[in-house]
Amino acid sequence: MDSPTEFARLDAAAWRERDLASVWHPCTQMKEHPGTLPLVPIRRGRGAWLEGVDGKRYLDAVSSWWTNLFGHAEPRIAAAIARQAGELEHVIYAGFSHEPGLRLAESLLAVAPRQAGRAPLAKVFYADNGSAAIEVALKMSFHSHLNRGDGKRTRFVALTGSYHGETLGALSMGDIPLYRRVYAPLLLEPLFAPSPDAFEAEPGESAEACALRRADQLAAIFEAHPGEISALILEPLVQCAGGMRMFHPAYLRRAREICDAHGAHLIADEIAVGFGRTGTLFACEQASIAPDFLCLSKGLTGGFMPLSAVLTTQHVYESFLDDSRERAFLHSHSYSGNPLACAAALASLAIFDEDDVLARNRRTAARMGELAAPLGAHPRVAQVRQTGMILAIETRAASGEDGTAVEIAGRAGLRAYRHAIERGVVLRPLGDVLYWMPPYCVGEEELVHLADVTTTALEEATRP
Repeated sequence: MDSPTEFARLDAAAWRERDLASVWHPCTQMKEHPGTLPLVPIRRGRGAWLEGVDGKRYLDAVSSWWTNLFGHAEPRIAAAIARQAGELEHVIYAGFSHEPGLRLAESLLAVAPRQAGRAPLAKVFYADNGSAAIEVALKMSFHSHLNRGDGKRTRFVALTGSYHGETLGALSMGDIPLYRRVYAPLLLEPLFAPSPDAFEAEPGESAEACALRRADQLAAIFEAHPGEISALILEPLVQCAGGMRMFHPAYLRRAREICDAHGAHLIADEIAVGFGRTGTLFACEQASIAPDFLCLSKGLTGGFMPLSAVLTTQHVYESFLDDSRERAFLHSHSYSGNPLACAAALASLAIFDEDDVLARNRRTAARMGELAAPLGAHPRVAQVRQTGMILAIETRAASGEDGTAVEIAGRAGLRAYRHAIERGVVLRPLGDVLYWMPPYCVGEEELVHLADVTTTALEEATRP
């Protein structure tokens, strides 16, 4: 085995050869390497930039799968992890406790969304990643109903175009054929409600009116399945992996009312949209609602460590309290409540106050909107949409015979990705939707560079 010094001498070509001989990368058709899709060996990260082993720099416009909040190698988070590593790296979390886990739980509950007249979220359950958090929430919802004598609630409602992760329970709640189709025989069958996606609004219909119309359709699903539904699960405001589909907060308010009227839980998947991405710390705040389960991950640790948390109510928690082990929630992960990850999350939360992050984000988001606005006039752009620090560019081919947009088929997204990588920008499209979700530290020159490369990438993606 190479020493770190020997390994550091590898050039990019040798690195790629060795990597492809031993590593299977996620979300990748490996046959595309090394030809169609470039593998980019990274040496280090600083701020909004990644540096390759060949010295080339890449603007991380997607925050490394939406995890990085404040920039790579943020010194305050790195220092918190180092301090914790010298004290306690890990301990079983069943029957034991530690300072970072306790302080983080208290901190998350203190900033969690609140709703007038509703009991606040009161308990935190830790897991390892976003998919695991969804699994926890689904199981906890069903089991809570069961423990209260309501064992008929075995159905879940999700939105069309949704994505909630890759483990089987989480994948079951998704509606993206690329991920779901192969594993369909293994999955739960949720009830899918039409997405309130404002892009699907009827001619002349506002985003709010579209959301309320879709909410009426959601209510009809609940009415058609009385007493069967355990929970509704959704990503508030932005369906991220589904193509950055955005909708009006009015849908969240109605969804909360519908769940309450039918005795079902509301699961808010804020794994991608939480921690300032949408303009508020949590997206639910923009509808002034609180869910029964709040799922968090990705930016929870500022992008440094794998960790997820599920916040829930005292009412749910108390349904598991009994002398019977069967009524307990026995779900567990070996690294639940890992002290290093909890220390990173505490440092990340502290930065929001120290740097007034949300105020800075509002200024950055406004500048992102200004720079992207000219793209809306491009003949191959159907829509430029934005919610806070998330901006999406919906591409299309020439108009169809009826004048409506025809989405590009084929490899447009891949062409855009390759074009941007060659010019030092990580612009990883979702299908044929280009999007920006940069770290919050991104500056003016970097945003201008991002806009310039996106413009030329759009030309490349939409060429015949």
